[in-house]
Amino acid sequence: MALILHAGKTNKNAYKTLIAAEYTGVEVELVPDFEMGVSNKTPEFLKMNPIGKVPVLETPDGPVFESNAIARYVTRLKADNPLYGSSHIDYGHIEQWIDFASLEIDANLVYWFRPRMGHVVHLPPAEEAAISALKRALGALNTHLASNTYLVGHSVTLADIVMTCNLYFGFTRLMTKSFTSEFPHVERYFWTLVHQPNFQKILGEVKQTESVPPVPSAKKPSHPKESAKAKPKDEPKKEAKKEEPATPKPEAGEEEAPKPKPKNPLDLLPPSKMILDEWKRLYSNTKTNFREVAIKGFWDMYDPEGYSLWFCDYKYDDENTVSFVTLNKVGGFLQRMDLARKYAFGKMLVIGSEPPFKVKGLWLFRGQEIPQFVLNECYDMELYDWRKVDLTDEAQKERVNQMIEDYEPFEGEPLLDAKCFK
Repeated sequence: MALILHAGKTNKNAYKTLIAAEYTGVEVELVPDFEMGVSNKTPEFLKMNPIGKVPVLETPDGPVFESNAIARYVTRLKADNPLYGSSHIDYGHIEQWIDFASLEIDANLVYWFRPRMGHVVHLPPAEEAAISALKRALGALNTHLASNTYLVGHSVTLADIVMTCNLYFGFTRLMTKSFTSEFPHVERYFWTLVHQPNFQKILGEVKQTESVPPVPSAKKPSHPKESAKAKPKDEPKKEAKKEEPATPKPEAGEEEAPKPKPKNPLDLLPPSKMILDEWKRLYSNTKTNFREVAIKGFWDMYDPEGYSLWFCDYKYDDENTVSFVTLNKVGGFLQRMDLARKYAFGKMLVIGSEPPFKVKGLWLFRGQEIPQFVLNECYDMELYDWRKVDLTDEAQKERVNQMIEDYEPFEGEPLLDAKCFK
């Protein structure tokens, strides 16, 4: 009889068993209509795996859970299976690489992935630690594969199946081409394996992800309303007061006028001669002679009474050890600043050719202070040191020019990237 595998059709941990079964000649069938979060919560499933995790293999002798254990079980159904090598040392090395694939590759991919899916809180230092550990593991794997086509011996083993399925998760969900290009032997290995017929039958066409999932928008916790706003307690009856004229109610079919939306305090400031949208258009449309056209135009438009300029420096540059994580961090900040688009213009520079990268910014805000609603709503603000630009200082004024212009080298270092908020 066929063995029954309880898992979804896109579960990479199920792929380990299905590919091993193809090489071994064992019939394994996926249970039909498996629904994660439903099928694995039934009493029947929990009898097979009390904690409800998938996959689970249903066999004539009882269930087996944990994906690597299931793949090992299926592999051992065939005596002298070449998936387990041809010697004791082959077997030891196969088990070694299975553990490496699980503990060094898969675990760090999961630590990177789960916060970006909103499953746990996203903490940039934790993410950078996971990526750093993953890169260290991929570097070790890359070194091994520089002189080996497969992990052990000269043909596919169970170690290659487990490793490739874990890499599949990384290549298709997190690791872009710019990330994996640092590990060319890993790339060669992965694409060689996924194009093997027994892999291709299970995995189908494999495409590398073009982007990393964005960090979910952080929402500030909502606070319960003050107890004073709760319904008042019943009070002893008092003498009836004289009736006051009732507020006239709208007649049938007549709606009450909606209450006016409170104005942003910045809209109540005296009019400014600087029209922010005009500056943004000039910045966007100037393609040549930027210093002579856009920078000069900025100072001609600038109203020091209606606007203020601010420098910002990221407080934790020592954490900026991974280039694309640093770029994503800045990109997330700019996304969360969208609430200030009507009142602000900004430039963010990521500086340096080697980590740790420096992050510095220049912001133009309506008014003489950083708007309070921005400080309240955008948590990134507290991650930066802010200082107001002193326009009487020619050095600071020139620094403003260079930041608007993406001048390079900036303060003696090359720019990794420059982003504009407009």
